[in-house]
Amino acid sequence: MEIDIPEVKADVEAAFARYEAALVGNDVATLEALFHDDGRTIRYGGGENLYGMEAIRAFRRARSPAGLARTLAQTVITTYGRDFAVASTLFHRDNAPGLVGRQQQSWARFPEGWRVVAAHVSTIPEEKEGA
Repeated sequence: MEIDIPEVKADVEAAFARYEAALVGNDVATLEALFHDDGRTIRYGGGENLYGMEAIRAFRRARSPAGLARTLAQTVITTYGRDFAVASTLFHRDNAPGLVGRQQQSWARFPEGWRVVAAHVSTIPEEKEGA
């Protein structure tokens, strides 16, 4: 299996960037389009476990658009072959001082393009430097 085929990695990086822009801009239609529309798609969030696209849609549509801005750090996108990838990143939000967010997504290529098939988002206390 080839890992990080340049053109495949570039495609996933573009899909990830599109997702991030939609997330901070609360573009719900794009967020929904970038998740695989299937009952087996899963999103574990900071306070919810969402099984299936219907649950993910309901969450996205009910979520407040306030406080979504964030800064990413240590983003790693790795592709496996031509049809699967994992994107992992840390994030910080001004409205959540002292916490670091963690996001990990599994992406699969379908005829309609790259889609998230599983995601996990959580926060942990930020480590103090020198601690």
